[in-house]
Amino acid sequence: MNNPIIRTENLEKIYGKSTVKTHAVRGVSMEIPRGSFSCIIGKSGHGKSTLMQLIGGLDRATKGKVFIDDVNISDLSDGKLSELRAKKIGFVFQFFNLLQNLTALENIQVAMMFGGVPANNQRKKAEDLLRLVGLYDKANSKPNELSGGQQQRISIARALANDPDILLMDEPTGNLDSESEKDVLEHIFKIHKARKTVVIVTHNNELAKQAEILFEMRDGKLNS
Repeated sequence: MNNPIIRTENLEKIYGKSTVKTHAVRGVSMEIPRGSFSCIIGKSGHGKSTLMQLIGGLDRATKGKVFIDDVNISDLSDGKLSELRAKKIGFVFQFFNLLQNLTALENIQVAMMFGGVPANNQRKKAEDLLRLVGLYDKANSKPNELSGGQQQRISIARALANDPDILLMDEPTGNLDSESEKDVLEHIFKIHKARKTVVIVTHNNELAKQAEILFEMRDGKLNS
């Protein structure tokens, strides 16, 4: 491992502008090395997912800074931030977020369109990603024709569509049965071995035990 690919400084997120405010993240400073496998654990409601959204540029901090590859994303315009996300960060969520009217192949290709992949390269690259997650035979299947584990593997393939350096996952196995969970985890570890930086928000203790770096959140703060 080497220099941090993700770094935060005194990060805070406060919701609400009236007398009733919620401090979701409180002064979080952290570093995540390039190529590492990290987990963020903690009880529900303690700020894990909010921190993930701030790191990934899906939400903006109330105070503090987020650096991706030494770029302060807190200062970027919405357009520049979207461009950075599309090229550098892949997201995987608990509830898959696949487009129901599109096939598995098309769901991956849509992500490539946003990332600026040339149209004539999209199909082959999407097929290669389906092979990576072991679902090439499901290329023409729609989400309602797939199991939960298969849908999550498609979500992982979609997150890799633009060859991002960072893969952020929010409870990627939280909606799966034990057999599907095992299958999805095998593919996550395979992706990490390909030198991707993987950061996972999880309640899964077995997954957390395999992390190279473990962050614990409590009341919006990182436990030291």
